[in-house]
Amino acid sequence: MIRFFARRFIRDYENTASPAVRRGYGVLCGCMGVALNLLLFAGKLLAGTVSRSIAVTADAVNNLSDAGSSVVTLLGFKLAAQAPDRDHPFGHGRMEYVSGLVVSMIILLMGVELGKTSVEKVLHPQPVDFRPAVAAVLCASVLVKLYMAFYNRAVGKRISSAAVEAAAVDSLSDCLATSAVLLGMLAGHFWNVQIDGWCGAAVAAFILWSGFRAARETIGPLLGQPPSPEFVGRIRELVRARPEIIGMHDLIVHDYGPGRRILSLHAEVPASGDVLELHDVVDGLERQLNEELGCLATIHMDPVVNDGGRTEEARERVSALVRVIDPGITIHDFRMIPGPTHTRLIFDAEVPYQCPLPDQEVRRRVQEAVRALDGSWSAVVEIEKSYV
Repeated sequence: MIRFFARRFIRDYENTASPAVRRGYGVLCGCMGVALNLLLFAGKLLAGTVSRSIAVTADAVNNLSDAGSSVVTLLGFKLAAQAPDRDHPFGHGRMEYVSGLVVSMIILLMGVELGKTSVEKVLHPQPVDFRPAVAAVLCASVLVKLYMAFYNRAVGKRISSAAVEAAAVDSLSDCLATSAVLLGMLAGHFWNVQIDGWCGAAVAAFILWSGFRAARETIGPLLGQPPSPEFVGRIRELVRARPEIIGMHDLIVHDYGPGRRILSLHAEVPASGDVLELHDVVDGLERQLNEELGCLATIHMDPVVNDGGRTEEARERVSALVRVIDPGITIHDFRMIPGPTHTRLIFDAEVPYQCPLPDQEVRRRVQEAVRALDGSWSAVVEIEKSYV
């Protein structure tokens, strides 16, 4: 059905790299989610009222919260598609993450309220009226939610949307929750075991877990999480494909929403090379990163002195030395400045976040180790953290 509507309402629907096509899929999934969840809410609310089942009613409210989530997601896609303006020069792409955070808060609130009602039902159980029509509604709900999980998963992977993929996981959780409600109703009818309140509590737990997971997935991009290893690997692959570039470091990626990423990096180039030619190479690489990865790139050239291998030999010795302090430490921007009494080794040390030593202690140990390696060497060390 999604493919049918995509063909009718999304122009050039196969070109998922297009922001307009991506927005079209997001809006389509949002509209489908609203319509189907409202339908399920109406059916389950009627079934819960007739059967006097708190679990069925809780499941109905869960579908209503899912409909509200779809509305917020829909608005998020629409707002995120707005063009950059004077007040927001980086665009509005993060509105998709903000909408996801609002959805997660709604889900958590619903889970808390339903949990309270379910606990009351556990403490004061009441028999549930079993009716075949109610069971049929629940079975139909499981099938509809399975279908929603299927198309949300497919579309989410197609357009690389964490919000849509999260909706797929939420739909799958709803399948399990509704199955638990159906189990409680059957247990009460056939075995006279009143577990309706417990099933309602299980549904509330599913809702709370879904809300927590959704909040975690949206807070990360808003706070500034590192890019995926695949994305970083693709950047390194494109940079190293240029024979004029010896190496790279200090890669930073800013995420302003899907399709709105800005990156900067330092490219190591031979100090003996022609500056204009190297600048042309870097300009071409910036354009390539924009065309192939859809991100605005800024590249700083770092000259590397070729002195017959003396600097490189010293760099390798110091690299091995700092790894003794912590295996995750790496160095870059390595320079040797000879002087009348000693040689200064100037470099940056990238220290992993899990290193137990404070930065000042790392700097002190590196300087002492370099001095012990060669008495004529003096280390000037800048401590850094990785952004990828």
